[in-house]
Amino acid sequence: MALSAASLLLYGGCTSGRDAAALGTNADSVAASQVGTQAAVPSNGQQAQAGPSTGSAEVLRLQRDPNAPIRGLYLNRFSVQSTAKLKKLIALADSTEINAFVIDIKDEFGLNIVSTDPMVLKNAGTMTKAVNLKAWVDTMRAHGILPIARIVVFKDSVASRMNPTHTIRKADGSPWRDREGLTWVNPYSNEIWEYNFRVGDEAIKLGFGEIQFDYIRFPEPYKSLPQQHFPGSNGRTKPQVLAEFLGAARTRYARAGVRTTADIFGLVTTVNGALEIGQAWEPIAKVTDAVLPMVYPSHYPRGSFNIARPNAEPYRIIHAAISRARERNHAIGIMGEHVRPWLQAFSLGQPKYGAEHIRQQKQAVYDAGYDGWVLWHPGANYDVFVPGLERTLVSRKKVPPVPVNRAPIPARAPAPSTPRPVTPPPPAVSSTPPTR
Repeated sequence: MALSAASLLLYGGCTSGRDAAALGTNADSVAASQVGTQAAVPSNGQQAQAGPSTGSAEVLRLQRDPNAPIRGLYLNRFSVQSTAKLKKLIALADSTEINAFVIDIKDEFGLNIVSTDPMVLKNAGTMTKAVNLKAWVDTMRAHGILPIARIVVFKDSVASRMNPTHTIRKADGSPWRDREGLTWVNPYSNEIWEYNFRVGDEAIKLGFGEIQFDYIRFPEPYKSLPQQHFPGSNGRTKPQVLAEFLGAARTRYARAGVRTTADIFGLVTTVNGALEIGQAWEPIAKVTDAVLPMVYPSHYPRGSFNIARPNAEPYRIIHAAISRARERNHAIGIMGEHVRPWLQAFSLGQPKYGAEHIRQQKQAVYDAGYDGWVLWHPGANYDVFVPGLERTLVSRKKVPPVPVNRAPIPARAPAPSTPRPVTPPPPAVSSTPPTR
């Protein structure tokens, strides 16, 4: 593919040795999505446009083939604002099995893109933005790297501040706040849905081939906090409204040739029913193109699957969790690369994680019957883990999968209070990841 002048300038004119043949275009427009019982038609007439159709033949295959193995890295907002960092990460992908980047488009601190859409612009926040992102996305696609847009949905401090009438409430009608003193937007609000959908529209215009929703959940209802009230719920349950949101997004983006995926707590794979935050396996699996459970061993309670120290046995934890996800998917007729777990590329407690822990986690995924995964480090610092990556992408999933003797698990379990380390605000990223 011929890169734009801007992307050639950004990357110093370097192109990948991967196949750079571009395929055809898709000019379909997108019909209105359904939000609950109302049509989500943007007031300004904007819809997701034809999906990205440029890049190497390989990246187009990753975007369009539901069974293509995707092995990715998380890039926080600051990573994609740094030319040196991006060059280093692209070079890493060129020389290893990595073929996708999950990039913060909207995180807990607001947007990481520049938009002219009034609704999106209103909620942009004051954090610095990735102003050259379109050129970098072009470069990634030319290098056979699938750009995936991560959008934080309901834990949005900027949108809750800018839209105070669309937040979770207390019984007296005043704003509800979590343990950090933050307000959350109301998952039942059609306006909040439309705002997040439009952020996805903007990402597609930039060339992203997948929209991945994070914080697609309700806040933890701790007993020490006031009860949460949700205007506009109209009798719909938490799992129901989350599934409605994802289903509407999937309908909207599918016409543009772009997939819709969701990040969920790792416990969801093995807990029967829904967590208190609203996440339940089957309702989410049915309305997404892939589910990304955050099966970080450090986040499992001691004794999970009869394992005394889950963080010290990453293979056993992930193999058990992902095997159960596969079984539940097959029970509802979902096959293929529909489960793509987040793996732990950070240290939280003992032992300190390194390349060998990455190898063990990857092998657990393969033995459970899947080929894809994504590494999470809050600062996108992967140097210590590179020896755990293969030089080329080869299918490693086991057919049939390796059996696992699961330990008895409770019918219900509380939602963990620390689902994932979060990217800290500038000026620095701590070497010890904080948790969220």
